[in-house]
Amino acid sequence: MATVTTQASAAVFRPCASKSRFLTGSSGKLNREVALKPVSSSASFKVEAKKGEWLPGLASPTYLNGSLPGDNGFDPLGLAEDPENLKWYVQAELVNSRWAMLGVAGMLLPEVFTKIGIINAPQWYDAGKAEYFASSSTLFVIEFILFHYVEIRRWQDIKNPGSVNQDPIFKQYSLPPNEVGYPGGIFNPLNFAPTVEAKEKELANGRLAMLAFLGFIVQHNVTGKGPFENLLQHISDPWHNTIVQTLSGN
Repeated sequence: MATVTTQASAAVFRPCASKSRFLTGSSGKLNREVALKPVSSSASFKVEAKKGEWLPGLASPTYLNGSLPGDNGFDPLGLAEDPENLKWYVQAELVNSRWAMLGVAGMLLPEVFTKIGIINAPQWYDAGKAEYFASSSTLFVIEFILFHYVEIRRWQDIKNPGSVNQDPIFKQYSLPPNEVGYPGGIFNPLNFAPTVEAKEKELANGRLAMLAFLGFIVQHNVTGKGPFENLLQHISDPWHNTIVQTLSGN
């Protein structure tokens, strides 16, 4: 529940105690009366916003009670009905959100900087064709091993929180006790507090980034161009360079 608290120092608006004519039927017009009731001292009032629902009017599943950050009751397939599965899905969405935000930035920013002449980088869909310090197969094997190690450690932390806070190789490095998914320490150099508001914002941006990532891929398959180039093309002629003309082949 989102809560907003403020102070009213002069007067409080209150509905009039008398019935309105609209309710009594004495008039065909809506007539709402408002009375001003002065108060001698400052008074506080609270405004509470209802937890969001992914579809207004649709009841949320009983196992999604709004206690989790970003919980809007969305689980049409009932995947998170098992509490153990729910714990895994919470962490999976969190990690995929972070990767999606990094991925979208990595796809969009190099294209923008190349267009304005700051750098000269290949498009994200041509990045695999570029020459690097090792072959593509070698890089794939290295990344597979490193990611496998990291993901195993993360899975161990989910199953037994805090069990991987100590580095197994470099013993002098360790993480302070923290909530699963928010390790802190060197992974939080700016020392942001994992508040409920911060978690909500991170998940909202992460979900948007996952949709953006999917949109970039579909857009390239349809137009053969990157997102920034598509945007520039649309801005140059907004009435003719739209999704309608693209899908119609014009």
